[in-house]
Amino acid sequence: MFLTQLLLHNFKNYQLLDLELCPGINGLVGKNGSGKTNVLDAVHYLSMCKSYLNNIDRQNIHFDQPFFSIQGNWNLESKAVEVHCAFKLGAKKVIKYNKKPYEKITEHIGRFPVVFISPYDGDLIAEGSDMRRKWMDGILVQLDKNYLNDLQRYQKVLDQRNALLKNMFEHRLFDRESIEVWNIQLVSLGEAIFKKRDAFLKEFIPVFKKFYYEIGHDAESIGIEYRSQLNEGNFSNLLSESEKKDAFSQYTNVGIHKDDLIFTIKGYPVKKFGSQGQQKSFLIALRLAQYDYLKMHTRLKPVLLLDDIFDKLDNERVEKLIRLVTADYFGQVIVSDTDERRMVELFQSLKIEKKLFRVEEAQITEINL
Repeated sequence: MFLTQLLLHNFKNYQLLDLELCPGINGLVGKNGSGKTNVLDAVHYLSMCKSYLNNIDRQNIHFDQPFFSIQGNWNLESKAVEVHCAFKLGAKKVIKYNKKPYEKITEHIGRFPVVFISPYDGDLIAEGSDMRRKWMDGILVQLDKNYLNDLQRYQKVLDQRNALLKNMFEHRLFDRESIEVWNIQLVSLGEAIFKKRDAFLKEFIPVFKKFYYEIGHDAESIGIEYRSQLNEGNFSNLLSESEKKDAFSQYTNVGIHKDDLIFTIKGYPVKKFGSQGQQKSFLIALRLAQYDYLKMHTRLKPVLLLDDIFDKLDNERVEKLIRLVTADYFGQVIVSDTDERRMVELFQSLKIEKKLFRVEEAQITEINL
């Protein structure tokens, strides 16, 4: 699976773009703000039906225009496939597969897997647990429609339970029977989600360590801990024990919405004790393991998007990473960088099919190698 052509109309800083890509490695070089990342983001949109960087669609429209559209022409198992994504102000977004609109956009998720490695991945380490849950869930929803459905239903039940707690607090009346109605649903959905997250991490962590070793250092020194209240006891009992606290705080204090992933190096949090280079290697290994997991379960080679990731990596790690992702195991790669000389030298040394492009103020031209 690979993208052969990308056509943009009024997407971010591109009024019009028609870009032909090769199935091997494609490079984009240019100054910050020139539009490199927006090309990668458009490819992500074709896969996930949303921007990697900005989920508010109207903010992805080119200045002073009423709409944007993204079209991707794919080679999917030697068959030509067209995916078209469009959003117009005042209307719902439309996703089409070979010119036929989906009834539900979620039907498209997982058909064209991509993995995006970005400088913004640092938020996975620096920010709160919500970021890490979204990352984990973002992998699982591409493979399991039931998981996506359970997540959506869990959030609706949680919102209803919290609204009831607030209402009861305001009226100074605790109605246990009404709460129990939501508890039953929350437990059923929460336990199903917990089991799938736990199974995912047991399979994922050894692969993550392998990739860290290949691009970084000692694999035994890093780890991921799944921290969930459901590891501590029965969900139904936990809700009962938290009843008074919930009533007072007007919020559900236990459940899988409180889950977190603890990233460690040498037994200590990466956030506090990892160097910039170690954190970068940690994040890249996370994404490469994500690639491996998606490839194994979809039986497709995801498109790998590497956005300006060479900053804070020494030359040895850069070379290791490029050699790794251009091996036969990986499929199409699209990489961006600000250093044209470095990219030219790297690309000239590669034996696979390749294209290198210069990006200047949303204008893209191919560089002869």
